[in-house]
Amino acid sequence: MATDKDLISIQEARDLAKAAKQAQMEFKHYTQEQVDKISKAMADAGYAAAETLAKMAVEESGFGNYKDKIIKNQFGTKNVYESIKDLKSVGVIATEANGKILKIAEPMGVVAALVPSTNPTSTAMYKILISLKCRNAIVLSPHPRTVNCTSVAAKILSDAAEKAGAPKGLIQCMKTPTVEGTEALMRDRDVAITLATGSNPMVKAAYSSGKPAYGVGAGNVPAFIEKTANYKKAVADIIYGTTFDNGTLCSSEQSIICDRTIADKVVEECKSQGGYFVAGQEKERLGKLILKDGRINPEIVGKAATWIAAQAGIKVPETTRVLIAECEEVGKQEPLSVEKLSPILAFYRVDGWLEGCHKCIDLLHFGGVGHTMVIHSGDMDIIMKFALEKPAFRILVNTVSSIGAVGYTTALAPALTLGPGTWGGSIISENVTAKHMMNVKHVAFETNPINPGNTINSAKMQNTPHDSYMHEIEERLKARAGNPVYTQTFTHAAKEPVKTQKDGFSFGNNLSEDDVKKIMNNFKF
Repeated sequence: MATDKDLISIQEARDLAKAAKQAQMEFKHYTQEQVDKISKAMADAGYAAAETLAKMAVEESGFGNYKDKIIKNQFGTKNVYESIKDLKSVGVIATEANGKILKIAEPMGVVAALVPSTNPTSTAMYKILISLKCRNAIVLSPHPRTVNCTSVAAKILSDAAEKAGAPKGLIQCMKTPTVEGTEALMRDRDVAITLATGSNPMVKAAYSSGKPAYGVGAGNVPAFIEKTANYKKAVADIIYGTTFDNGTLCSSEQSIICDRTIADKVVEECKSQGGYFVAGQEKERLGKLILKDGRINPEIVGKAATWIAAQAGIKVPETTRVLIAECEEVGKQEPLSVEKLSPILAFYRVDGWLEGCHKCIDLLHFGGVGHTMVIHSGDMDIIMKFALEKPAFRILVNTVSSIGAVGYTTALAPALTLGPGTWGGSIISENVTAKHMMNVKHVAFETNPINPGNTINSAKMQNTPHDSYMHEIEERLKARAGNPVYTQTFTHAAKEPVKTQKDGFSFGNNLSEDDVKKIMNNFKF
């Protein structure tokens, strides 16, 4: 009798979590130098395999396009590594308050990492890098649709890590992922934290697992083109963003909100850059294709605009890059106002920046609160007005949203998990990176004495870098011990002890009373 798949998955989750924990118990004792060597080896190996993994991801998932997935894989390895390579994640990582506070990094443990089918290799490698940088182990739970390419990406980094000195088993990947198995993984006693990127139900499950979790939310990014904007650049940025990897990033543009005074120019510019405007029955057919049972139709996710048009029975030029429809409403009654994760844009005309402001808020609250929005404008006051009042934690200015939000065209931390904050149901509003994958221990010295007395009251060590603290402490302890160099020799005849001139008392071979006093006086911290 065959064992049910869900039971196989649950058992696999337990086994992998246990193996990862055993490896992490060894890895947590590694030095910063060892950790950094392993991190670089993994990043180099992943970067070298970017093209191969991109082909595998497209073939297995059916989402996106090969060239853009190469960029994603390179970003998820090289760019992420460059942003975290100098991060201190072992031992003393900082001192504050003139030596009154000492910060010490500690690993979290085993990370359960949920990997989406839209970014199955880039997200996997990014999560491995930020987790191991902080001496954690990781167990990946791939989407069932993309098990193979995620597993291969994990093995490439695992082999590189072990070759660089990492414990065997530090990186694990489920081969039989199911909902039941993934839930078991997140709840496992050996798992410390979940890093969830995927569907909203799975992210909610992560927060309900009883363990700490970092999760993400929907994007539904609005792009506002204000009347003072360089509208040609704005259109180019928006179309690039929504077509990048066929819109599979949650930070890709989903709607254009345009000041009415320049709307006609923007429409013509969209058409000149591969935009096809649907209307009437074409728009109706497209809307029916976008939603299926009240939710986004998974068949259109990551597909090219020409393919989607054909499925909707719309004849478009072969040069079409994005489908666009003018809209008035926001909500379930307007299918194009949802997050589409494909090269489809809603287009709204507004009278001035204030109406544009409200339309952006409506779109974010409908499907992407807390996530991201982008404004194209030449008016700094309006830009700041949007920055201060919009319910999004990434307000991008005059750039591509899809790759700007992840830190490719901006100075944001390079990441493929973007926190939407409490507004979007997450505990984090930043781009999740290695600094979020460590515990920080605080050593606090007295600043406001209750009782008098001379004591050590700070951790200041002159001219000692943070990464040299442990070495410095060990050297000081050795020096204070006053122990001679020990050579292991054995003799059968005991030597007569040397007696002091003062009272004839024996202190050991070749040690005088003055020597002993010196040792005792020096043995202070």
